[in-house]
Amino acid sequence: MEQLNGLDASFLNIETPTVHGHVGSLALFDASAAPLTLESIKELIDERIDELDPFRRRLMPVPFGIDRPYWIEDGSFDLDFHVRHIAVPPPGDSDKLGELIGRLHARPLDRSHPLWELYLIEGLEGGLVAQYTKIHHACVDGITGTEVLTTLLDRDPDGRKARAQAVPWSPDRVPKTMEMLTRGLAALATQPRLQVRMQRRLLAAGLQTGRRQMGPTVATMQEAMRRTPGLGLLVPEPPRSEGFLSRPALVAPRLSFNRSISAHRRFAYGSISLDDVKAIKHRHGVTVNDVVMAISAGALRSWLDDRHELPTDPVLAMVPVSVRTDADADTPGNRISAMVAALPTNEAEPMRRLRLAHEAMELAKTDHAALPADILQDFGRFAPPAVAARVARLVARTKLADIANPPFNVVISNIPGPQHPLYCAGARQVASFPVPVIADGAGLNITLSSYDGSIHFGLLACRDAVDDLWSLMRALETSTTELLEASLAAPATLETR
Repeated sequence: MEQLNGLDASFLNIETPTVHGHVGSLALFDASAAPLTLESIKELIDERIDELDPFRRRLMPVPFGIDRPYWIEDGSFDLDFHVRHIAVPPPGDSDKLGELIGRLHARPLDRSHPLWELYLIEGLEGGLVAQYTKIHHACVDGITGTEVLTTLLDRDPDGRKARAQAVPWSPDRVPKTMEMLTRGLAALATQPRLQVRMQRRLLAAGLQTGRRQMGPTVATMQEAMRRTPGLGLLVPEPPRSEGFLSRPALVAPRLSFNRSISAHRRFAYGSISLDDVKAIKHRHGVTVNDVVMAISAGALRSWLDDRHELPTDPVLAMVPVSVRTDADADTPGNRISAMVAALPTNEAEPMRRLRLAHEAMELAKTDHAALPADILQDFGRFAPPAVAARVARLVARTKLADIANPPFNVVISNIPGPQHPLYCAGARQVASFPVPVIADGAGLNITLSSYDGSIHFGLLACRDAVDDLWSLMRALETSTTELLEASLAAPATLETR
């Protein structure tokens, strides 16, 4: 057995009737040369199951939820339960497929089985076949999730030349209730020591950055008070400044999707050229992430403006960050952190948006680097799962997200992927779109992954908070074209401060 780390367990604990902890992937395949069938997929999984740890393991909870659960190799693992067959209703276009994925993604996973499902989807226009896979975030992060899915893919349509050497798996002995209770009680005895360690690390990080962050922190608190009814008159207006970096306060404006979410989802997807993004990157000396943030800022600006809710302040984005190193490359579970960056949605000129996005990401990276990489792991170890789950349900019932000011408005995540064609049972993968997760207070997620020369966007939103996601996808495509044209017309250098 292997115990979940603190962050992995937190993805289980946050689940409520409306918030789910699984992520997904929608892959499109050209099956004209090699038909992709349910039997060929099951045969492929069965052949490579030794390499697919999350596909075999189910949860073993600790009695009374006093400690984090364990993964156990499931001796009753049933492939027929996890691999399913479905079709898109006519005409099988993008709208119909997006609607189907939104409905499938809204269904929680059964915790009595390994936490994943795979759907073979037929009936698509153009003769394509889709494969929708969802797996719980407690099992994988963005990097390991991509690795798990690519285990089922090959670089050659004829399959692997040589199968990777994997340790054959065998079912675990199911422990007795008293054994699990003893493990949980023993873990409780170590909590004081772990708490002292975390406090010491937080203090060191605070001392390291306290002087630099004191001004921005105070300004942010003042700005939050200024926007609170009844307190605004007590806080004086700050002096105006033209410089983006000199604006210290990062307070998220409230948008319509920054609210408690329902159990229903809306999904849209689309692609842009990776070469276009790299052309902007190389011409102006920024990163791919900077370009993606600038594109997202332009798209959100026009989309929010069309919805008559474009704020005067920048929209804040939470950006997940992988902290996986070479040393823990083979470590299962999540190795992620997060940083918050300002999106220059209040800037109309594309090249200025790029410069401001670059500066905002540099600031966010500096602030993020000051915190220990695995601090989220430590936080997740303290609250017993039973307590954490009750707190999550209480927050959901009281709809606290409808009252409190959101810490950020939208999640934007970039997952790198392979830049060469891949095949599943001989069928060529045409595209792979991420299907992310949303939570109370942040009912919109923009996640993208790169594959074979394209960047593929997957947009997920609360169905009750966002009435149309396809217009945002079109805005992303338009924003890319605008930025590319502005980039080619501008000098080939970017001034940064």
